[in-house]
Amino acid sequence: MVSVPGMNHEVDADERVIGNGGPRSATSQAVAEFLRRTGRGTPDEIAELYAEEVDWRVSWPRQRHAAVPWIRPRATRADVADHYRTFGETCDPAEAEVSVSRIIVEGDEAVLIGTSSQLVRTTGKRFSMTFALHLTIGAGLITRHHMYEDSLAVIEAFSG
Repeated sequence: MVSVPGMNHEVDADERVIGNGGPRSATSQAVAEFLRRTGRGTPDEIAELYAEEVDWRVSWPRQRHAAVPWIRPRATRADVADHYRTFGETCDPAEAEVSVSRIIVEGDEAVLIGTSSQLVRTTGKRFSMTFALHLTIGAGLITRHHMYEDSLAVIEAFSG
């Protein structure tokens, strides 16, 4: 299991990488840095890993959700920084538990499969979900970020 420090993760990505990427490929290295920064970095440091323009998608029924502030369309590096900033303001990073059980790398594509448990500050409720994150790396930067998650588990944690 791969976890990321600061969000109760442990990084051991080399053992979890399958496919033709291998731990030394540019894609694998970009994913390892992404895991490191999402565990310890500031929103701006995380956003530095993304291209100026990014294909961003979070698998929700709508592109925007009033109750979940980080769910909205994103297209730029600045938008990505805002996403991580908003997420950190909404969910308590000290209470986060994220683990990645598998990283699949094929050329410039990577899929991370794992679980996430977060505590919503305003309600005091926790949500836990399984996720798949599809990343595409181009010129060392993330150009695609598609997150597939349990939106029902998240929204239930926002209901008072």
